[in-house]
Amino acid sequence: MRVAATILLAVTFLLLGAPFARADEITVAAAADLQFVMQELAARFEKQTGHKVNVTVGSSGSFFSQIQNGAPFDLFFSADMDYPRKLEATGFAEPGTLAIYAVGRIVVWAPLNSRVDVSRGWSALLDPSVQKIALANPQHAPYGRAAEAALRKAGIYEKVAAKLVYGENVSQAAQFVESGNAQAGIIAHSLAVSPALREKGRWWEIPADAYPPIEQGAIVLKSSPHKQTAQAFLNFVRGAQGRALLEQYGFTVPERESLSPVKP
Repeated sequence: MRVAATILLAVTFLLLGAPFARADEITVAAAADLQFVMQELAARFEKQTGHKVNVTVGSSGSFFSQIQNGAPFDLFFSADMDYPRKLEATGFAEPGTLAIYAVGRIVVWAPLNSRVDVSRGWSALLDPSVQKIALANPQHAPYGRAAEAALRKAGIYEKVAAKLVYGENVSQAAQFVESGNAQAGIIAHSLAVSPALREKGRWWEIPADAYPPIEQGAIVLKSSPHKQTAQAFLNFVRGAQGRALLEQYGFTVPERESLSPVKP
């Protein structure tokens, strides 16, 4: 009886422990505009699958360089399509896994205690009280390129060029404004409506036709030892739950018919 009980206990332990023994831990490089929504996406995926998702947030251009230099990421969520396309073309990404997951938007944002009236749109940035305007560095941050393009189309880039200060990424640009080191900023809509900022500031959405569409792509990396789990997380983000969260954070998501799952 004692032997039988021991065998039963061992089998039960193996069966119960099997899902956790097979659980993977993946590392995701995520563009800075995803700072808050990615935390929620990862938490939901972990709860449903048992897999662990470690998220590192930064500028898409910096991640692009890091991946080319061997950074151990499994999955890359860029703030544009160009960086992941280049990784696929140069053999750093798994062929056939590139997918658009969202379209970003930009806003002019200012703290609640600021004298800047963002409801005035572009005119707000020309106010004499605005000494510094923060945006992401256009050299390696897609949101910075979009902000610069919008300023040029509005015809005020030359008027405000001397006021521009650049963050390493769009999240840092938002921090510059929040901390008072800049009086206004052009940041991701997803950050303006995030729990960290939505009660701290006012924002004006820049018309979408003022800048090239910020189509955001993700891709599984060739060096990943957990490709199946990485692809599962990408499919989760592009599925019903992921779409709902992305929309909640102000992203536009692709039409459903374009969301065929990436191949396993």
